[in-house]
Amino acid sequence: MSASHIFGPHGLVPSGLCFGTMQFGAGASEKDSAAMYDACRQAGINFFDTAYVYTEGRSEEILGKLIADEREDIILVTKAGAVGSSSAQNIREQLDISLSRLSQDYTDIFFLHRFDDDVPLEETFAELAKLKEQGKFYHLGVSNFAAWQVMKAQGVANLKSYPSIEILQPMYNLVKRQAEVEILPMAAAEDIAVISYSPLGGGLLTGKYRGGIAGEGRFSWDEKYAARYGQDWMHKAATSLSEIADQAGVSPAALAVAWVAKHPAITAPIISARNIDQLSPSLEAARITIDAEMYTQLNALVPTPPPATDRLEEQG
Repeated sequence: MSASHIFGPHGLVPSGLCFGTMQFGAGASEKDSAAMYDACRQAGINFFDTAYVYTEGRSEEILGKLIADEREDIILVTKAGAVGSSSAQNIREQLDISLSRLSQDYTDIFFLHRFDDDVPLEETFAELAKLKEQGKFYHLGVSNFAAWQVMKAQGVANLKSYPSIEILQPMYNLVKRQAEVEILPMAAAEDIAVISYSPLGGGLLTGKYRGGIAGEGRFSWDEKYAARYGQDWMHKAATSLSEIADQAGVSPAALAVAWVAKHPAITAPIISARNIDQLSPSLEAARITIDAEMYTQLNALVPTPPPATDRLEEQG
């Protein structure tokens, strides 16, 4: 993590893990949400992620209550544009609604949730400049952007002196390594922070599917995740990860999160859960040190994506 990555009006250095509150108010009750928040704070986490679309606003409402008494110690993230568009009106309206739900005047980091082909970047960034000038956010991030989309947006921002992109939120885990091809090298080269989501691969890397997936967990009912993590080699890699974790005396989930955190371009993996029992293994990741030998062993469990040039002979 770069020492230059500090956030918000109080200059906070982000913790090595970020907690994502996508489950607050749906998979996690308000009581469970509070318990997980407290556990995160006790573990030294000061970085919390939510979004306009999460649980129809309940995530933001619950998180807002939880941070109320220690706001100056928290790095707060929210996002807009996953629904609707990245038009000036939609981005402003969603951020205003998010801040109202959170009972806050500002968010430390504001993300565009996705790239919008239908709205000119100039329109979106001109509005972002106004929102930042009004003190509604301090740092701009983008989620689910390809590397070329990040740099295209950054070019528009730099040309017009609009807010520049300071942080990214891509998907990244042991069986989803596409970010290594361009996103993470770009982030390192441009000194852009990265908080990556899905370190557990939708639950695949927790070890709970060792005996198969029939009738158990998210893959039995969520078609999107079943398709995303449905390849045989992914399940074989998850089984091997569990075996390595057993030998090391740690949980597979903790090792999976620690593997993500090991990458030098990652500022903080985003962990999440529905309750304390689910959360505990991910919190354990902060205490795991992966040495070079184990990192090589874990990397070898899955295909390494070829470089962007596809010149495989250049891979070290």
